[in-house]
Amino acid sequence: MPVPILLVTGFLGAGKTTLVNRILQQADGRRIAAVVNDFGAINIDAELIAGAEDGVVSLANGCICCSLEGDLLRTLANLLRRTPRPEAIVIETSGVADPNDIIRNLMDPVIWREAPLETVLCVVDAAAPEAGLGDPLFLSQLRTADLLAVSKGDLIDRPSLDERCRSLSRINRRAALVEAPGGDVPLDLVFPEVGTPRERTTPPKRPSIDRFESFNWTSQEPISLAGFQQVVGRLAPRLVRAKGFLETIEKPDCRYLFQLAGGRATLAPLDRGELAQEGTRIVFIAEIGRITSAEIDEVMIRSRSR
Repeated sequence: MPVPILLVTGFLGAGKTTLVNRILQQADGRRIAAVVNDFGAINIDAELIAGAEDGVVSLANGCICCSLEGDLLRTLANLLRRTPRPEAIVIETSGVADPNDIIRNLMDPVIWREAPLETVLCVVDAAAPEAGLGDPLFLSQLRTADLLAVSKGDLIDRPSLDERCRSLSRINRRAALVEAPGGDVPLDLVFPEVGTPRERTTPPKRPSIDRFESFNWTSQEPISLAGFQQVVGRLAPRLVRAKGFLETIEKPDCRYLFQLAGGRATLAPLDRGELAQEGTRIVFIAEIGRITSAEIDEVMIRSRSR
């Protein structure tokens, strides 16, 4: 029995991981395998974990999570050899990835026979600036999709949301469009109960262009919350994405999850038990040449004492 694949694409910070979380939570007994870039981003309640081995986290509801390290086809082949075999596979792409490159790999005849690509889903941030619709990478993600899932609609008013949906439908007229509050998309849309895989043509290979770079910043010392807020205000105009965990001088017993996407920054408290590692860990993502590691070090080190 072929195992259908759902490919989840979308720009940085659109809400891909939130959507994958929702799919795993709503599995209803279906064995779904999620291939993700980072286990840490998947919200796995400790009480649901049934075990971990060979780079795979097994959940009590029958789902599993596999960290994507190295070759995608080898990762899929390993999943398909598991017993019991997954009933469906979800692949979450990086926000800076062109899905056409991944689709071309998935159309390998051996993989296609056992695990055909069923649906390409693009998550779109409804509140992202309108100018972003012209970004070449974003356009490629949009135009490749069979299904557009519009997230964060609650951040804008209804007329603006309706206009954004119309704009997306004009860009990709063949794709179905659904609103996805909190990443909630009906499973029957992404994994139809009955049907054959969509006919697809192999996307042409395009020249690879390095466009983004990331910078990791870590510290075992707490930082000043007020100082960090100033850092975010200074760096935000040159960043496309940032995320991480903070320990602050002001509240030493609390840890924070920091997210920056679409020009919006959020800081949410976490229980100390939710993370195994102590200290502050943040990744900053920007277009090449917009920022340097030295600049980040300078402002972050200063934030320790403000």
